[in-house]
Amino acid sequence: MADLSESLTAADIAVLKRLNSAGQAWVVGGWVRDALAGITADEVDMATTLRPSEVARLFPRTVMIGEAFGTILVLPDEKSNSAQDEPSWEVTTLRSEGTYGDGRRPDEVEFGEDIRGDLARRDFTINAMALDSESGEVIDPFGGREDLAAGVVRAVGDAVERMAEDGLRIMRAFRFLSGGTLGYRRLDSDLSAAIRENVAMLDKVSAERKWAELSKILQGQNTNRILAEMDSHGVLAKILPETILRLEADFSGAAPVDLAILCSNDLRSGADLASHLKGLLRLSNDEAATIAFVHELHSDSLQTDQATLRRYNAALSESMKAEVVAYFGAAGEAYATEAAAIAPPRVGNNPLVNGNLLISATGLAAGPRLGRLKGWLHRRQIETDLVTAEEVLELLDSIDWREDESENWPALCWP
Repeated sequence: MADLSESLTAADIAVLKRLNSAGQAWVVGGWVRDALAGITADEVDMATTLRPSEVARLFPRTVMIGEAFGTILVLPDEKSNSAQDEPSWEVTTLRSEGTYGDGRRPDEVEFGEDIRGDLARRDFTINAMALDSESGEVIDPFGGREDLAAGVVRAVGDAVERMAEDGLRIMRAFRFLSGGTLGYRRLDSDLSAAIRENVAMLDKVSAERKWAELSKILQGQNTNRILAEMDSHGVLAKILPETILRLEADFSGAAPVDLAILCSNDLRSGADLASHLKGLLRLSNDEAATIAFVHELHSDSLQTDQATLRRYNAALSESMKAEVVAYFGAAGEAYATEAAAIAPPRVGNNPLVNGNLLISATGLAAGPRLGRLKGWLHRRQIETDLVTAEEVLELLDSIDWREDESENWPALCWP
């Protein structure tokens, strides 16, 4: 077997050497799992015998992200001009955890000296391996390599105990069913039974953490199969109660859009569905707005007449257009291409008739009715590509702006 340490970057090795100069350090978790599987991992997490305060003394730039649990974020010695591209390393002191009284976090954390003891507290065998960067040895006390090769997600030790300790492990179990380029993994039978027995533990997991895991599943591979497994184990009903779901769908990889696709059979309005899901998963305002928007879309929204295509171009931001494409898939891509072929408005997207000009032309007072009329004129300006204010004002002859119900005058929008 090739030495996995050869896959580490020079910066990774420099951090490990500095840790090893004062104690012992190993690469752990997902990097080891992915490196053994031939997948390039972006994050390199490390475990060490050093306490967080000792790690902080070794590196000039650190962030205490979980000092009580032994975790510190190490940054490069020199600050990069581009913070987004700056690498970082989570360094965690070896731990030996006791009971999980609240089903979310250990009642107490005891720091340890034994890497094998630290691995014993982890969730799944494929995540319970460590690389000794000095010797190149892969420490694998629970058969993680065998399970990785066999495509099995298996709990470390007793599966019921592992799931009863932390309900988030249920969500993580399903996320790890996707092996990326290696294909689909399966749940070990003991783990499957343990999940069914402990599905109520999800009630103790914060909404934000459930959404973080679900969004990774939606953005990964094998989404349909994983969702079907989650449904058969009662997990979806637990995290998305009172929601009509659609499991067989073409997902896009854009998590908020895919959540809307997953819930596209639900009979709520877009606004009501967004509010419902925001309450269940603590979605951000932007994520909720995306769901409210796309849930109102249907196949008949993709009308290809010139007026509708012009409104699509003028009314939607680039991000909203991307959401339309993601929601409708190939049909959305074709629609976006057709809309892009439409010439832009000759005078731009801004309204040619402002409020003062409209007051002068109609004698209406400032207020909702005037605003609705101004919005309708702007819509018609875009739809018919008018170029002068006079042309826009002539449209007043086609509407009874004095008596009609102003709520019936649609503003510039799509669809």
